[in-house]
Amino acid sequence: MSYLADEPGKIKVKDKYFEKYIDSGIISLAVKNIADEIYEDFTDDVPLFLSILNGAFMFTSDLMKSYKGVCQVDFIRLSSYKGTQTTGEVKTLIGLTEDIKGRNVIILEDIIDSGITIKHLLDDLKSYKPATLKVATLLFKPEAVRTDIKPDYIGKKIPRDFIVGYGLDYDGYGRNLSDIYKIVD
Repeated sequence: MSYLADEPGKIKVKDKYFEKYIDSGIISLAVKNIADEIYEDFTDDVPLFLSILNGAFMFTSDLMKSYKGVCQVDFIRLSSYKGTQTTGEVKTLIGLTEDIKGRNVIILEDIIDSGITIKHLLDDLKSYKPATLKVATLLFKPEAVRTDIKPDYIGKKIPRDFIVGYGLDYDGYGRNLSDIYKIVD
């Protein structure tokens, strides 16, 4: 079974069709640029990267390979999507395991769409009293944001299109694609 569709240049994920939107080479460059920016800001520190699963696993892996400094990484799992829509409700499925008090914490997110998930997480993490709390996102949809969230590190700004690939999914499918695809249905 594959994602190939009957139409040239398109893939099919479950019942939806997608076309290539962001090539893996552009993704790699965006990830490296974010890693370099963070390193410049935290050269003399050991930041804790906090990756939001499931979507940010590829972004986190590649960012860790590109980051030149000493660091630590931890993972949490939040959920706010069903199908192609946000539910507006954030559920914590796996919580924080590291002590972040007095630490420089950088949240790694695959995409900031409505901003609801990241706002919920930031509000929660502030109570643990980190020294700094920054947000790095591979993709940012400024037109879709419904909160006052402004990421500190952005790989690429994109429009409101629904996308899959490079960790992003449609009902759990499409995460393993190395490129990013946007919906055409």
